[in-house]
Amino acid sequence: MNIAFFLVPKDQVVYLSPHSTVRQALERMEYHRYSAVPLIDEQGRYAGTITEGDLLWKLKRSPEIGFEHAHKLQLKDVPQHMAIHPVRIDQQMQDLITLATRQNYVPVIDDSEVFIGIIRRSEIIDYCFKLWQSEQKN
Repeated sequence: MNIAFFLVPKDQVVYLSPHSTVRQALERMEYHRYSAVPLIDEQGRYAGTITEGDLLWKLKRSPEIGFEHAHKLQLKDVPQHMAIHPVRIDQQMQDLITLATRQNYVPVIDDSEVFIGIIRRSEIIDYCFKLWQSEQKN
């Protein structure tokens, strides 16, 4: 199956720039109730994923920053503790399933490494469940 079938396109994805601030990330994540947000650079390429944990650890280890100064710290200066790996749009479903076992979503890039969207783990699980159900009926 073509993984493009599951794609949530970039224009429907909440993402940030590595030059966004910690405060912007916290506010956007709180508003959308997300625990992780992809980072997209100036060229439109996937630059990693920032998680609530990354932000929390940075603030914990930098008490001089605190929330009141979170607008001064850019996301590019926050270490990412989880490597959220992307897939290319032409990869196989097996590659996608393997990544989804460890990630809430899988970023999707094109041949030029430009971010084109995400595939949510819930969609992959739903697909696998329906496939399993159809095999059970046969």
